[in-house]
Amino acid sequence: MSEYSLRLNHVFKRFRRGEKHDSLRDLIPSLVKRAVRRDRERALAPEEFWVLNDVSFELRKGETLGIIGHNGAGKSTMLKHLSGIMEPTRGSIEVNGRLSALIEVGAGFHPDLTGRENVFLNGVILGMSRAEVKRKFDEIVDFAGIEEFIDTPVKRYSSGMFARLGFSVAAHLEPDILVIDEVLSVGDFAFQRKGLEKMRAIAKSGATVIFVSHNLQAVAEFCHRGILLEKGRVVADGPTDQVIRRYLDTAGEDAVRPARGPVRVARTTIAGADGQTGRFAAGQPARISVAIDAIVATEKVAVVIDVFNTEFYEVFNTSSERLGHPPVSLEAGQKAECEFDLELNLGPGTYYLGVYLYRYDVEREYDHVFPATSFVVTSDRDTRGAANLYPSVARFDAVAPLPIARAVAI
Repeated sequence: MSEYSLRLNHVFKRFRRGEKHDSLRDLIPSLVKRAVRRDRERALAPEEFWVLNDVSFELRKGETLGIIGHNGAGKSTMLKHLSGIMEPTRGSIEVNGRLSALIEVGAGFHPDLTGRENVFLNGVILGMSRAEVKRKFDEIVDFAGIEEFIDTPVKRYSSGMFARLGFSVAAHLEPDILVIDEVLSVGDFAFQRKGLEKMRAIAKSGATVIFVSHNLQAVAEFCHRGILLEKGRVVADGPTDQVIRRYLDTAGEDAVRPARGPVRVARTTIAGADGQTGRFAAGQPARISVAIDAIVATEKVAVVIDVFNTEFYEVFNTSSERLGHPPVSLEAGQKAECEFDLELNLGPGTYYLGVYLYRYDVEREYDHVFPATSFVVTSDRDTRGAANLYPSVARFDAVAPLPIARAVAI
């Protein structure tokens, strides 16, 4: 059997933008034209685009791969090809082994059936025998943590309960290849950690795991290798931390972002007293400036700032309102600027700044940008970790050895 569990060979997938036929007279010629032409070889029509564009990579047995990219980059389409839901327009995909895929919350669940019934239904759909599902049933339910509701119709489940039960069934398939899409993001923090531990255990058993998520911390923690997709192309493939840095470095390149809500972050900068940006000495004072544009009239806006290290762990978080400044209300078209003064008491390394616009009294997020910017901290002392405690050696002296007690004869 091949040492590769998965291989993509120059995979292309063509999509069509909003094709519409107003009459049967238009529809029939279109279908006939598609049937007779060599669809795999022809060039793109004006209304078509490549959602996957010459994608090639190989995965060895036991590898953990994280796939990241912006919305619309082609991540979910790639997973649907790996799972056999779609076929490529051109190219080929080789899968060696039993593949289990969880690419949509509650896929394969019937809303009117109970959790118990859906475990058996979904398990059989994924390739388990009824006897195998029965043998693993208690373990599946215990892992999902929904014993109390297992005989309740799943249409009454929350999205988190859906995800937990669906993930649990897929993870207990004992697959050779496990494909996981963004589904873990809807679970609570404890279940996300539990799910990552389960995926890690599956990988240690020798299975190959493909993980797609916008949770960069989870990708960095779990996956040894990363792929960055951009407009259907693989633009980076290598160690996960390097691929994530490439993604973050390009994430803030667009000067203008579409508004997510009624108010948006227009610009974020971090600068020292002398105006320098990008690189700072540990402990150096700096000012973070956040420019805000109101699309419509918006009340009680607070600015939250987050600092993450290269492992994507949060090392600092605060907000204008938590620091005692009242929230700001803006009229449509009005601009505002919030500035934070702080000292960069950080260990040497690269850090990423996230910015959120938030209303605390109703717990509503107006907008967020991550990374809004990045910066590097340097130090003249060899220290490690996220914080710089400015150490110095106070004393390091050899002391006289204790006298050795002599045995006394009695």
